[in-house]
Amino acid sequence: MLQETNIKTIDKVVIRFAGDSGDGMQLAGNIFSNISAGEGNQISTFPDYPAEIRAPQGSLSGVSGYQVSVGKEVHTPGDRADVLVAMNPAALKTNLKFLKPDGIIVCDGDSFTAQNLKKAEYTTDDPVSELGINPSKIMLVPMTTLLKSTLEGSGLDQKGMMKCKNMLALGIICWLFDRPVDGVLKKLQAKFAKKPAVYEANAKVVKAGWDYGHNTHSSMPVYRIETSAATPGTYIDVTGNTATAWGLIMASEKSGRPLFLGSYPITPATDILHELAKRKDLGVKACQMEDEIAGVCSAIGASYAGNLAVTSTSGPGLALKSEGIGLAVMAELPLVVIDVQRGGPSTGLPTKTEQTDLMQALYGRNGESPICVLAAVSPTDCFEMAFNACKIAIEHMTPVILLTDAFIGNGSSAWRVPEADEYPEIKVPMVTPEQLAAGWRPFDRDAETYARYWALPGMDKGMHRVGGLEKDFNTSVISTDAKNHARMVSARREKVARIARDVPRMEPMFDKDADTILLGWGGTYGHLLTAAAELNASGVKCAFWQFRYINPLPENAVEVLKSYKRIIVAELNTGMFADYLQMHLPGQEVLRINKVEGQPFLVSEIVEGVKRFIETK
Repeated sequence: MLQETNIKTIDKVVIRFAGDSGDGMQLAGNIFSNISAGEGNQISTFPDYPAEIRAPQGSLSGVSGYQVSVGKEVHTPGDRADVLVAMNPAALKTNLKFLKPDGIIVCDGDSFTAQNLKKAEYTTDDPVSELGINPSKIMLVPMTTLLKSTLEGSGLDQKGMMKCKNMLALGIICWLFDRPVDGVLKKLQAKFAKKPAVYEANAKVVKAGWDYGHNTHSSMPVYRIETSAATPGTYIDVTGNTATAWGLIMASEKSGRPLFLGSYPITPATDILHELAKRKDLGVKACQMEDEIAGVCSAIGASYAGNLAVTSTSGPGLALKSEGIGLAVMAELPLVVIDVQRGGPSTGLPTKTEQTDLMQALYGRNGESPICVLAAVSPTDCFEMAFNACKIAIEHMTPVILLTDAFIGNGSSAWRVPEADEYPEIKVPMVTPEQLAAGWRPFDRDAETYARYWALPGMDKGMHRVGGLEKDFNTSVISTDAKNHARMVSARREKVARIARDVPRMEPMFDKDADTILLGWGGTYGHLLTAAAELNASGVKCAFWQFRYINPLPENAVEVLKSYKRIIVAELNTGMFADYLQMHLPGQEVLRINKVEGQPFLVSEIVEGVKRFIETK
């Protein structure tokens, strides 16, 4: 450990790792995030990688990035990085725009070869001067040279050695930010438990990186990152997709219903399938189906049989599942559909983030097909909202669509692992023997929720039929009667509307007496929260609220919103949620801040947009 005189304490820092898709930037960033969470820091991450499976090495199109913010009061990965780790000239060139003007660069000086400079389309042999970089702000580390000397005699060939280069860079960053190398070694030991030689090589390289920073640049300050006071418990770094899977498992435990996932791999939702496929020990049944339609239909069949049924997808898959979801609406079966949104339309931008599936989730089915729509606001909130989606689906006997997105699905945050008793029991509206004996019908309804009761195949006197054809309100037999159809449409609509009784009420943050309120939904939460805090700190009065419950809205939402002079909605689309709110607020203008670039908001974009509306409206 360095002497205290060489250490500067800071509240937070933003680091961006960038290199070729095969350089292991995601792994290096993920390990740094994990050990920072273990140190008690708040974290927010943003993996930013290309859609190409493997672009030509050293090319501009093949650069992969991983940005992480670490410290206190961290809600976003940061607009700009304090430190950029660039593994080659292409990474330096494409990621320099993400660095603050006074930021530090750690770069592989050995990568500045004539061939690599040509691939990255430089016009001179001096990238530092060509890009206008201050020489005092860049550490040109001879990574390849250092790597070979460290691993000499290890038995690894050239290719094997180069795979360790990301750990050399990580060692330097651990030195720069006073992170213990022991934490990195534990992560590597777990990852390479069955490959001891690979672990030993990476461990040597991490230590070599730390030593290089300590010995060569000992005159530079090292930064110690402050930690926030936290609730006691076990903290880990968790991605949104993993948290979603775990939330589903908790719901299965609390409902007593076995968990079934019928899914088809699709970026960026596939990790949910991967995680649940590992959980046979918890009774999870995860089936990779032949396509998206089979995925939703298998889940509907599992729901009919009494399972907590889930299907996961992204935008194109949600489109394919629409008819199946309509069947679940008509049959009134509990079903959770998870949509990890990405850029569209069609195949669109598979690895980039957007919030462009909202209208599809709300209305993308034929006929009057009301459905509950929820949205998670952060990677850790994916656990909460997955649990809540299951609770609503079962207790109200309805399909529920949970919207996340690539930003929070692939991104991660520090998360305290909860205890099971922190979550309520999920009340399953199972038909009782008394009801069956009295002549139960499939569409008999609970007086409070208006949900029908759940009967499972094999129940004595519980034989029944549900399906896509309309049924009689009283007898539950197939009916084409006009007035009966109108009554059943109304019943299904009323059932979804009554979910609002179980939804938390809207309680705006910050200055509740302001005449301006900033609104968002889903994964933009961290950016909007930070923007609202900055606005109020600068004297610009602004309330803030992020919607997690979209259909139905909180019971008091319209009443609360009518009290504001300016309603500003910021979202990563062309105004879908603003249009939806506008329908609930006739005669009141809903202002919009929109972005559709496949990238999350910058906090500065929100701040500037709100100020502009306050000045002009």
